[in-house]
Amino acid sequence: MRPSLKITLLLVLLALWQVGPARAHGGEDHGGTAKASGGAFPTTFSVAALSEKFELLLRFEPLEKGKDADLRLFISDYATNAPIKGAKVTITCPEAPALKFAVSEKEPGSYLVESSFPENKKYSLAVNIVAGSQADLMALQGLEVGKKLPVAPEATHADGSIFSSWKTILALVGAFAFGILLTVLLMRRRAAAPVSTSTPPVYENHA
Repeated sequence: MRPSLKITLLLVLLALWQVGPARAHGGEDHGGTAKASGGAFPTTFSVAALSEKFELLLRFEPLEKGKDADLRLFISDYATNAPIKGAKVTITCPEAPALKFAVSEKEPGSYLVESSFPENKKYSLAVNIVAGSQADLMALQGLEVGKKLPVAPEATHADGSIFSSWKTILALVGAFAFGILLTVLLMRRRAAAPVSTSTPPVYENHA
């Protein structure tokens, strides 16, 4: 391999080594795990409960005191995970016995729960379920009125990531271009160097 090509490869590898750690650092996750449902940046909260007969999953948007709350309750069979349709559901709140809950089935196994919570604090729900020959009383805990969802990072963070990727590309292109330029200069120096030639000595004939 020519010395000029070796220099070019070394420069490119050096640029990759310097840029690589910066890109890896940009992909780190510095956020904590959100106790909410809906992906990396959740849109709803959820609480669940299990018994030997039923599985309950309650999903809801952030709750605010004194405002109407629409919660979605999913009821399924514990053994088969099949949705429980046509169930009679009665809900009470131990922390606020006077609260009223209206429950209506919207889809098989999916029930809309409507109410309004008077204070910003944690509540629990006692859910009584009667479905055919099966019945159970289950508790859903951890409904926190006034709690906010995790907030997505600011747009400036995304802009910084894009800027970092452009810096990476520019660094690679610059290193490659510099290597080519250095190769051309070395080739020109070799072409401009004087070529030494040896001529045989001339002997005079004095005869």
